[in-house]
Amino acid sequence: MKRPFGLYLAYLFQFLIAANIFIALSLGEYSQVFGGVLALGLTLVPAIVTRRGNITLPWEINLLVALSLYLHVAGGVRGFYDLYYPYYDKVAHLISGITVSVLAFVAVLLLDRFSRLNLSRWMIVGFIIIFAMAMEGFWEIYEWLFDTFLGTNLQHGLDDTMLDMIFVLIGAVAVALTGNRYLSEFSKEELTGKMVPKEPRNE
Repeated sequence: MKRPFGLYLAYLFQFLIAANIFIALSLGEYSQVFGGVLALGLTLVPAIVTRRGNITLPWEINLLVALSLYLHVAGGVRGFYDLYYPYYDKVAHLISGITVSVLAFVAVLLLDRFSRLNLSRWMIVGFIIIFAMAMEGFWEIYEWLFDTFLGTNLQHGLDDTMLDMIFVLIGAVAVALTGNRYLSEFSKEELTGKMVPKEPRNE
């Protein structure tokens, strides 16, 4: 089966993350090395889930995960966060918000398929937004902890933090509205049909 072009783009971003790890290593930025290795490992999770979980995730997930993590790694290693502040940071948060929201949408659809939850369309839409904002909250706490105890400069004040959360919210709402449209046109079984083996659902 021919692989989609987007999957090769995901491989490219994985390669660029690896390249940034070596750049950080050459500069002695070991915290960036650690973050880069962690990010590279996370980009492999969709492939691992596909191979071991008997689930075929859409290639768009691989691309979004790789892109959002590359933006984070390159922003730190290459100084793009400061060089293109505040635009780079906001674009990175917007894409991260979209990525996390898509992951939440796919995850809750699969959970609903393999359980007896039978979630309504609006419950799924609400979950997407709540999950994305919760993850953004944890991310801001992470940045605050690093700034407080390691002397980094990840946060640039209250306005910066609020704008980060707003851009994540914009991404989450966009995905939630798109998900709502899909759910109004297709059943949940149809949306997950290509991700799981075709077999009768347990009642």
